[in-house]
Amino acid sequence: MRIIPAIDIIDGKCVRLSQGDYNQKTIYNEDPLEVAKEFEANGIEYLHLVDLDGAKSAHVVNWKALERIASQTGLKVDFGGGVKTDEDIKMVFESGAKQVTGGSIAVKDSDTFEGWIEKYGSDKIILGADAKDGMIATHGWLESSELEVIEFINEWNKKNIEYVICTDIAKDGMLAGPSYRLYKSILALNDIKGSETPLPSFNHMKIERPVKLIASGGVAVADDLHRLREMGCEGAIVGKAFYEGRISFKELREFI
Repeated sequence: MRIIPAIDIIDGKCVRLSQGDYNQKTIYNEDPLEVAKEFEANGIEYLHLVDLDGAKSAHVVNWKALERIASQTGLKVDFGGGVKTDEDIKMVFESGAKQVTGGSIAVKDSDTFEGWIEKYGSDKIILGADAKDGMIATHGWLESSELEVIEFINEWNKKNIEYVICTDIAKDGMLAGPSYRLYKSILALNDIKGSETPLPSFNHMKIERPVKLIASGGVAVADDLHRLREMGCEGAIVGKAFYEGRISFKELREFI
């Protein structure tokens, strides 16, 4: 299972929010590159870089931070936040991202997002499925939609999406454990026939290809990572638990 630390950026600084609330912001480091170098020095291979300014303003803002990290470390960076146009995604890949996560764009402009999958490949494009009370939220989690998260993922799976980052907003930054029930239901898509999901029945769905689920939100201790791995998650994003010392690099060695 991939261990993927998260660096969230506002005003060029490494921050964390609680439940996606921009008013509940903690600054952990003035320089995201310094944080990224520490991750790499401890054996980390992947990084989830989120442009929170971009997510809020609907265009990429902190691309220079991506460029610095990609050029000065060997981390495989997936970038999300504010990627809305063909020009945005081109700039992000040219700045060094290995993968790009699209959430709001998949809701608001599905044709463009589908075009990215076709152009760049399903190994380069990640579906961001941010859930609030089981429904998809967009634009830095500031807007709610009427799309049910399982249906949303299944529909994009039919359009060749493989990788999905799913965040339960209620869990994010709260250090209260991941949303296991939600993740079990998503992973049940990989074995629809005869499986019993802990959420309502999805027997009408037909999975086109395995969903590679990256769990995000709520990870507080190493045991959470063990449980996510046992469930079959492709990866787990870890944020505040790193920054507040609840999970050590030593505990991560078996995953790296």
